Amino acid sequence: MTFAADAGTIWLTLKLASIVTVLLLLIGTPLAWYLARTRAPWRRPLAAIVALPLVLPPTIIGFYLLLALGPHGPIGKLTQALGLGLLPFTFPGLVVASVLYSLPFVVQPLQSTFAALGERPLEVAATLRAGPLDRFFSVVVPMSKAGFVTSAILGFAHTIGEFGVVLMIGGNIEGQTRVASVAVYDHVEAFEYAQAQWLSAILLLFAFAVLLAMYTLQPARKLT
Repeated sequence: MTFAADAGTIWLTLKLASIVTVLLLLIGTPLAWYLARTRAPWRRPLAAIVALPLVLPPTIIGFYLLLALGPHGPIGKLTQALGLGLLPFTFPGLVVASVLYSLPFVVQPLQSTFAALGERPLEVAATLRAGPLDRFFSVVVPMSKAGFVTSAILGFAHTIGEFGVVLMIGGNIEGQTRVASVAVYDHVEAFEYAQAQWLSAILLLFAFAVLLAMYTLQPARKLT
């Protein structure tokens, strides 16, 4: 595998992580808000379902996604009926798998942020005749800026580091589904340790930079 191929792999990985992060924020924000505000009896089961990727082996998630997205699965039948073909071993399939696998890394920080806001800011906004959407975008979003930043960073970084799920769903197609973590595995399998080393070093430096940025952007806690 050449340097140009590895550069293309890095670009594909960044493209995947960027798309997935945007989708995670769009999906995770209302979900986190609901989990933080509702007292419905199904809140805990729903939260457990969202958190499943934290404890399940990635290969298990990938296996069930293959069944669901495959030709005999419910989602696979739907995509075929809509003329979209099958999602496994395609870039859109990687996006779907990555969104599901990284969802808790966005939902949980946002949920904690929303829960910490309390009722007072919303009650004050309500007295000023602000509607639900107005209260959310003019009060909740500005006050939850740190939570959004943390969630976006974690979602992006977790997508960059995926291996098991992306390998199960995307396979290893150069230029289409081969992401950086899979490329490192390929280099090691081919005894190309020099290429594996420099690509691993890039991922290591990226992971450190992401964590440093997250801790830097978090507000400092006052010592009591």
